[in-house]
Amino acid sequence: MRDSGDRPGPPPDSPEGAADPGTHALLASAVDDWAAANDAERIAAFMADEWVIVSESGITDRDTFLAFVTSGDLTHSAMRAITPPRIRVHGDTAVVTARITNTAHYGGDRFDADEWTTDVFVRRDGDWRCVLSHITPAASPEGP
Repeated sequence: MRDSGDRPGPPPDSPEGAADPGTHALLASAVDDWAAANDAERIAAFMADEWVIVSESGITDRDTFLAFVTSGDLTHSAMRAITPPRIRVHGDTAVVTARITNTAHYGGDRFDADEWTTDVFVRRDGDWRCVLSHITPAASPEGP
């Protein structure tokens, strides 16, 4: 995800940290492209070396996560954003939050998930890479 350089801050009437249109489009596209990635090499292209994911089972680092994908223990047959991403940029850091649904297989068992995801991206040498992903199960329409 190459960004063409420093962009001006948000206009005075926009929400604090709202991304300029070019950066917003780049990061929104990354959400879709990352969701479509289904092999370790493509997935890794979105992650910084220090990336971790936080979920109800704890913290998993990049190498462990990618090993699950490489081995075939973790696969996704469907993943899509069901809300437009909320993107906020603070200098060279961006926070992207969206509701994602997915169908996956882990260790041979199928699971369907409806989750809120928050990804923290950092811009280094003009490239945006994710350093942290956090997933939270979405509440059912009936409530918690």
